[in-house]
Amino acid sequence: MEKILVNGKKIDEKMLLERNIENSYEKLKNTKVCILGLGGLGSNISLFLVRSGVGNLSLIDFDSVEASNLNRQAYFIKHIGMKKTDAIKELIENINPFINVQYKNIYVDEDNILDIISDYDYIIEAFDNATIKALVINKIIENYPEKIIISSSGMAGIEDSNNIKTQKRLKNLYICGDQYSDFEEYSGMMAPRVNICAGHQANMFLRLVLKNKINL
Repeated sequence: MEKILVNGKKIDEKMLLERNIENSYEKLKNTKVCILGLGGLGSNISLFLVRSGVGNLSLIDFDSVEASNLNRQAYFIKHIGMKKTDAIKELIENINPFINVQYKNIYVDEDNILDIISDYDYIIEAFDNATIKALVINKIIENYPEKIIISSSGMAGIEDSNNIKTQKRLKNLYICGDQYSDFEEYSGMMAPRVNICAGHQANMFLRLVLKNKINL
């Protein structure tokens, strides 16, 4: 197993993941997931999955980090002005450099979405644009009904955290959130609720991947 030298100590990936659920390493290492959007949800979901040892990720975003992103997204002051794909790459390399990540700095639309997700069985939708969100989900369901989509709806404001839930809507569609507190109506998003929703999406993915290996 590959090792790296950190402050004079040799580290391998299993050492990073030794507190994970028993017998989860190989299953997660061989799983592939595409995360669409690297904002408040996607940036945090990405790091949750990297810390969990998911071995193959495709991270998609076209945008750059802005100062206003830092109230809820995973980035730091030094990342302002960087492409989000470059900023998240730096973070990931400082958490788990042993995984395989593809970074794609592209705008997702109706014409390219199927090519973007074609090689992935799991898709985590983390857009903040409701129109693009609906377009992408419908397009995937119509063309790849076997792929599993984990989406989000509602995490703005400071409403009760317990209202954020994960619901199965279709055979392969899961939606995380409270289903109603959208940004336009609640005039802002704060880190706690955004991270709770991101945690729901990441945890649902882990449950789906590990359900045949572990009694959850």
